[in-house]
Amino acid sequence: MAIVPKRKQSKQRTNTRYANWKLEPVAIGECPQCHESKLHHRVCKHCGYYDGVLKKEIKVKKED
Repeated sequence: MAIVPKRKQSKQRTNTRYANWKLEPVAIGECPQCHESKLHHRVCKHCGYYDGVLKKEIKVKKED
């Protein structure tokens, strides 16, 4: 047979279980090459470096 709970869980006990689902702020660090802010563990959008190695070439738009 199935196990049946002996008592009803209160609303407070149920709601506290769901209250711990929070968003964490995004981790932003500094690129060691160009010193711009970038997301951790991702290629820098400004210079294209990751872990000291050029991974992606960035095209610069010319301004008139």
